[in-house]
Amino acid sequence: MPLPPRVARLGLLLTVFICAACGLVYELALVTLGSFLIGDTAVQASVVLSVMIFAMGVGALAAKPLQRWAAPAFAAIELALAMVGGFSVILLYSAFAWLKVYTGALVLVAFVIGMLVGAEIPLLMVLLQRIRAQAAGSAVADLFAADYIGALLGGLAFPFLLLPVFGQIRGALVVGAVNAVAGLVLVLILFRRELGALARGFLTVAALLVTVALGGSYLYADRFEASAEQALFANPIVYSEQSQYQKIVVTQSASPLRDLDTRLFLNGDLQFSSVDEYRYHEALVHPALAQRRRHVLVLGGGDGLALREILAYPDVERVTLVELDPAVVRLARTFPALAELNRGAFDDPRVHVVNADAFGWLRDCGCRFDAAVVDFPDPDQTSIAKLYSREFYGLLLRALEPGGAAVIQSGSPFYAPTSFWCIEATVRAAGLHTRPYHLNVPSFGDWGFVLATRETQPRAGLASGIRARSLDEATLAAATVFPPDRRSGGDTVSSLLHPVILEYNRKEWSTR
Repeated sequence: MPLPPRVARLGLLLTVFICAACGLVYELALVTLGSFLIGDTAVQASVVLSVMIFAMGVGALAAKPLQRWAAPAFAAIELALAMVGGFSVILLYSAFAWLKVYTGALVLVAFVIGMLVGAEIPLLMVLLQRIRAQAAGSAVADLFAADYIGALLGGLAFPFLLLPVFGQIRGALVVGAVNAVAGLVLVLILFRRELGALARGFLTVAALLVTVALGGSYLYADRFEASAEQALFANPIVYSEQSQYQKIVVTQSASPLRDLDTRLFLNGDLQFSSVDEYRYHEALVHPALAQRRRHVLVLGGGDGLALREILAYPDVERVTLVELDPAVVRLARTFPALAELNRGAFDDPRVHVVNADAFGWLRDCGCRFDAAVVDFPDPDQTSIAKLYSREFYGLLLRALEPGGAAVIQSGSPFYAPTSFWCIEATVRAAGLHTRPYHLNVPSFGDWGFVLATRETQPRAGLASGIRARSLDEATLAAATVFPPDRRSGGDTVSSLLHPVILEYNRKEWSTR
């Protein structure tokens, strides 16, 4: 050893620590990307974890013949891992945006990364014993202690440092570079005498190629992301942001024959089109505010469009809006097209914004409201499914004043009828009286809502003096009638421990 054994062992264990951190970051990056692009975080995590752990076992077995050349083999594996792991987000984003083969690509990338990670430990064990032979149990303990502690660092660094500072694409590239440097430094400093001229030449050329590839991709990451994002949307992107919680995209298209169409997408799901959003938000808000409305609660609705309709009532004294993502509210305040659409709703002194998880906030607030407007995205992710549960609607019931009403956006009774009626049944199971209704919103199709009250059967109507562009008493009366093939087919209830709404929603929308 060119260094004292104690120092050499410390350097090797430090390398194990760094490589473990990098491996866990790759794993978390795949899970996070899948949850942003596809939704259903539980499925994405299950696929990535199971495939990677299986592949690690395969990689450990595959590394057995390489133990004779442990040092150059380890360096080569780290360079390969730097390339595959560093480019994993780019590869999967490309597969999603242009090839539409995301799941197959995810399994392949997770398997390759898992194999390379699994091959590290046997080779590192050989190198550790070459520094100083010791009992197998002690060597395993030292190696796995460094590995598990490194995993802790990677697990904490990903959400708190890499994702907010670098983003997903650049974060993976940075980790790939760290991975390559750690492996090469270990081999070239501690085990350079084991490398022949051919091995040194190969590693040098490979390291240069990896450096150029990772560095060049880092510089052009923004251009790649813009191109890939644009491939996902029909209209030009005018705003894009990866917030702490979701991908926010605004598109706009202009035509001499129609108005400017501004559209908001969250994690790829359309939230509204400015051409017809008033039809959705009038139907969402006005039936719930027909009776009592002094103090109104809005859950979700960070775009401010439901707020706009609520603030049209002069007798509304206070509106509390609970939105998880402050980036959405900031965008609605400051982006000119959105601020114009919501008519500066967030500047109204009657509006009080709370950035919090709606479930936790509703459980702890102890507040009472005359009316509540629930405007969440469709339940296509595990984190959102809890907001469509019997437990959540029980909290909503508790938050309503006697005589109060709530309205819940409930998806499409035409495209997703099982999901729609599951939501209605779940609201009823929480102890609320329900009145489902549906209207046509051209951007969405036939769209449904559930009006719910505490004491008596609700009636879908309008407050006196309210004039809506797309609603009147006759329209709302007709909206409560469903055709025979779209009427309730059961009383299945979604709960926290059995979120059937997630599976219903995923199946019905995936076949559209």
